[in-house]
Amino acid sequence: MTTNRKLIPLLGILIVFTSLQSAKAKDYFFHPQKGNDQNSGLNAGHPFQSLSKIKDLTLQPGDRILLAGGEVFRGTLELVGFKGSSNHPLFIQSYWDEGTDSGQRIPAKIDAKGFANGVLIENSSFVQVRNMQITGDGYGEKLPEGTMRVGVLILATGNAQVKGITLDSLRISEVFFEEKGFIRGAQEVKSANGTQRYGWGIRLINQSDAAMIEEVKILNSQISNVSHTGIKLTGNQSQNIRRITIAGNKVTKVGGPGIQMSGVKFVHVTDNEVAYSGSTDDSRKWGRGSGLWTWGASNVLIEKNKFMYANGPGDSAGAHIDYNCDNVVLQYNLSAHNAGGFIEVLGNNYNCAYRYNISVNDGHRIKGQDGAFQEGKTFWLSGYQGEKKPRKGPVNSYFYNNTIYVAADLVSKIAVDNGSKGILIANNIFHIIGKSEQVAGDQYVPDDISSRVMEEVFFKNNLFLHENSWPSNAIIQAQESRFGDPGFVNPGGLNPEDYIPTNLALTQNGIEIPQLPGDRFGLIEGLKIKKDFLGNLIEGNPGIGAIQVLKLSTESLKAK
Repeated sequence: MTTNRKLIPLLGILIVFTSLQSAKAKDYFFHPQKGNDQNSGLNAGHPFQSLSKIKDLTLQPGDRILLAGGEVFRGTLELVGFKGSSNHPLFIQSYWDEGTDSGQRIPAKIDAKGFANGVLIENSSFVQVRNMQITGDGYGEKLPEGTMRVGVLILATGNAQVKGITLDSLRISEVFFEEKGFIRGAQEVKSANGTQRYGWGIRLINQSDAAMIEEVKILNSQISNVSHTGIKLTGNQSQNIRRITIAGNKVTKVGGPGIQMSGVKFVHVTDNEVAYSGSTDDSRKWGRGSGLWTWGASNVLIEKNKFMYANGPGDSAGAHIDYNCDNVVLQYNLSAHNAGGFIEVLGNNYNCAYRYNISVNDGHRIKGQDGAFQEGKTFWLSGYQGEKKPRKGPVNSYFYNNTIYVAADLVSKIAVDNGSKGILIANNIFHIIGKSEQVAGDQYVPDDISSRVMEEVFFKNNLFLHENSWPSNAIIQAQESRFGDPGFVNPGGLNPEDYIPTNLALTQNGIEIPQLPGDRFGLIEGLKIKKDFLGNLIEGNPGIGAIQVLKLSTESLKAK
């Protein structure tokens, strides 16, 4: 009782303090036409005019920066050193005149032409940016700032702790550093990440060992037509960008990758759509990029996304795992028509997996055609871990219950470096109609595909359309396989339901996935999955492929 009596007044003080904090919060209104920086800015009738005015404000937790909807603000919105709280963040968002119909609420636009960023959030915490449009196409008559242009940049320097940032319902497009008509040299696309000046959609950058960026959410946003990457996280070897959620976004026609992350830990990427990464429809674009790729990343879950039509002369898979990663798992994703391929895992990776995904006609690129310097591949395990480092294949890689469809007019290419250790390939459907062949990994130094015996390979219980669906000279060969047509509802389609198998005799009775010998860790969230691609419960052992069908009636088949 004594303890409770002491806590009650303390709690009361906390409630009063929190309420006072909220009561002090202010709204600051901005209008580029009707505003004046000499106004109070405290109501819609007396708004400020320019985004630069924000630097003069003493912002408090719970304050709101409100930009007039349907209006264009030229310049950059910079927020440096702000500290909010989880209960009282700073809000940056659009507002509309009272009575504006919801269907006519066009978000405010920031035009960052000639400026380094549309929105800069530097060394700040607990900030929410919502319902905004951001563009930045070239520099015009203004002397350009910096060497890159970013729609939204979240930056940590020194020993700053950047935390609790939410970007929600943003529309970022036409972000280019260079002016229209600028043409990149043919060799630029062959560089590792581009060497010239580009535009990016959303970037998180932390290159300080003493700083941390964490608890950032990028939600429900549309990013299109930027000259390099749509969403990019750049941490360092200490993995100083952590606990990030990227969900519900649409990224399309970006010149580089759709989503890319380096030096990160604890990232969830879900329910996003990425299409036409590596776009070349503007000469200012890089022209190469996977839908998503990771480097130096730990504990990343990539699920329920669509990766489609990635383009480029190298890489440009639906989603690939570059070197120096661990515990990266891709599941429940649809990957289709990506030039570089479906499965790509490079060197010095540990305990990574592709499971319960559907791949349609991935890996159609042909080396030597249209400037391509890598083959497209259905399945690629590489030993590459940097140009100057010895090759080291991935360790403990799991590939199970994927459905892979490759049309008759494509050649399915397989590359496996013999330095790979610990490979599980089970319960997959390889519906490869045409030819398949083994190829080299074709990087700076090709993968070693000699026939030396590899360690700890479990390659069992997969369904192949025919005996030539896996190359006979590949370094690893399947055992205890099944052969035949799974009877897809609509092979070649782009809906997951198109790959419901109807040949139940071939696609039932998969095996329980074992942990590889010598692997002490397994996978994040375990090896056993509770649901298949479509959310059907898996009872007992799984089936074959990404969709498990225990019973399919004639009526339901006709409906499909």
